Amino acid sequence: MHQRCLEVRRLGRVGYANALELQKELEAEVIERRQQDYLLLLEHPHTFTLGRRSQSNGVLGTAERLRGLGVEVFETNRGGKVTYHGVGQVVGYPIISLSPDREDVHKYVRDLEEVLIRTIGDFGIEAFRIDGLTGVHTVGGKIAAIGVHIKRWVTTHGFALNVNTDLSYYNWIISCEGEPVTSMERLLGPEVDMDEVAERLEENFRIVFGCGQSCSTGSGEAEIQAVARVPCSG
Repeated sequence: MHQRCLEVRRLGRVGYANALELQKELEAEVIERRQQDYLLLLEHPHTFTLGRRSQSNGVLGTAERLRGLGVEVFETNRGGKVTYHGVGQVVGYPIISLSPDREDVHKYVRDLEEVLIRTIGDFGIEAFRIDGLTGVHTVGGKIAAIGVHIKRWVTTHGFALNVNTDLSYYNWIISCEGEPVTSMERLLGPEVDMDEVAERLEENFRIVFGCGQSCSTGSGEAEIQAVARVPCSG
């Protein structure tokens, strides 16, 4: 089985437009070379994104009201409807090649759900799938959204996990199927350590996607990055 390296970057808080530009750059690299994959873990300022199935009434606030809330709105090429990205979330963008061994879109989405279910479970929260819906749910509501785009079997976009999220921002959108939302903080009580969540996401991503031990470690290419490279099957 072909082995590639997965470079995991923790980018801190990044504007949505900047993160999208980085995804496009890495997508082009992975498509061309098929040697190294990437997982970006980050946090966005308050942002609403409109997926390919979004309706015109999916965002409820006027442009003026959204500016007052400090929210930017972006149309995207990912699947799904309207979703929220913002402070207190860990957002994950895998830019990985699914070719030749993982060319199955549904399996890829289920694998992302599995990464999230395992991560949330590491903190003592029982999470599960709901037939017919995408994302991860708990008895208190949906806790993680997933929306992906695949070009020539290379993935972009990904998932958003509500950790210490201000859930009031969801009142301004009709998210996915309109189901209630929750966060790890709401379910657990105290504020959750975001770095610890990111660490568990990295570890569970390696397990679910068949990545081994680190083959090299980055030396701080930028202040906002913490880089680890691990060989991945795929």
